[in-house]
Amino acid sequence: MKSVVLLLVCIAAVTNALYSPSDDVVELTAANFNHKVIQSDELWLVEFYAPWCGHCQSLAPAWKKAATALKGVVKVGAVDMDVHQSVGGPYNVRGFPTIKIFAANKNSPKDYQGGRNAQAIVDAAMSHVKSMVNDRMSGGSSSGGGSKRSGSGSGGSNDVVTLTDSNFEELVLKSDDFWLVEFYAPWCGHCKRLEPEWAKAASELKGKVKLGALDATVHTTMAGRYQVQGYPTIKTFPQGKKSGDAEEYDGGRTADDIVRWALDKSAESIPPPEPKQIVSEDVLNSECENKQLCVVAVLPHILDCQSKCRNAYLKTFTETATKFKKNMWGWLWVEAAAQMELEESLGIGGFGYPAMAVMNIKKMRYSLLMGAFSDSGISEFLRSISFGRGRTVPLNKLPKISKTDPWDGKDGQLPEEEKDEL
Repeated sequence: MKSVVLLLVCIAAVTNALYSPSDDVVELTAANFNHKVIQSDELWLVEFYAPWCGHCQSLAPAWKKAATALKGVVKVGAVDMDVHQSVGGPYNVRGFPTIKIFAANKNSPKDYQGGRNAQAIVDAAMSHVKSMVNDRMSGGSSSGGGSKRSGSGSGGSNDVVTLTDSNFEELVLKSDDFWLVEFYAPWCGHCKRLEPEWAKAASELKGKVKLGALDATVHTTMAGRYQVQGYPTIKTFPQGKKSGDAEEYDGGRTADDIVRWALDKSAESIPPPEPKQIVSEDVLNSECENKQLCVVAVLPHILDCQSKCRNAYLKTFTETATKFKKNMWGWLWVEAAAQMELEESLGIGGFGYPAMAVMNIKKMRYSLLMGAFSDSGISEFLRSISFGRGRTVPLNKLPKISKTDPWDGKDGQLPEEEKDEL
């Protein structure tokens, strides 16, 4: 019985193998089709077939013979549509065998209408080769016309990360970042129109939200996992640890639409910022160097404003930080007189405490709060800053921060006076 089953398996394997590695017919798959065919400068004849198809089986000998005759001149390939259905989908493959000719414009292959013998196939191929050469002689494009996305993952200059089946989990699912991922097809017109907008949005969102692009015709595992059926499809992956689930993007297709949507959506999942006390150079750098702005509050000395008073100021400061969390600024506070060089650099002094300033380290400018240190006063000040309407002053130099002890949360104590021995 076992021998019979083994024999049937062997027969099935032979039946399914219309082409073998020893033939000159190139086996094309969902994983290599874009790279080998679409992004190449060569002319390709591609047969889309099904192993069980009688006409495909009849064509196989002639297809192999033509491939051998055209070796080094024209590429001849074959796609098993039983295994790689996604490859034929964009080209309206409805019956077998279907033969397409991928010439200069790879995005618009031509249907082969000739005979099904080796000579007819070779003649058709040579005719298209001649047309391609004449087109190049007259100044036409010599490229294959495949669309290559230039992203940061492939050495490109823009900020869109190139995603693949092999790096998707590591870069997207295992990260704590908020991601927008475009699943696209190189031949898709809507995808081409979206590309410059996507790149512009990625640059504007740099450091806040990550934008990626995945060629769904090549990296079919991830495209299948997220049930991508049309192009472009945009999925969102929220901030923090991810379960692998994705949400649909339902915003507009301009860069402004994408940026606005991404900031609003990411803000929903951003935890409220916790203002940090400036006790060292590292604290200041971590909150200010890689942020667009950092907000610094200078609170009264603990002897002038005990723990209850200080906590009330910190509460107001933290609640305001939560309101503006989607801006992803840095939030810092320091005790009055603890960092005098910082206060001098920010023009704080003579106005009393608490005080506040907003710094832009990259542009070396700052703006000082002139109103009340209250919820409405701070909010109005920061709102004008966020809209670019606040008055700014040059920051002459970055202040040196001295190392101090963090506040222990307790009331201040006056130092004990020494007793007079006399």
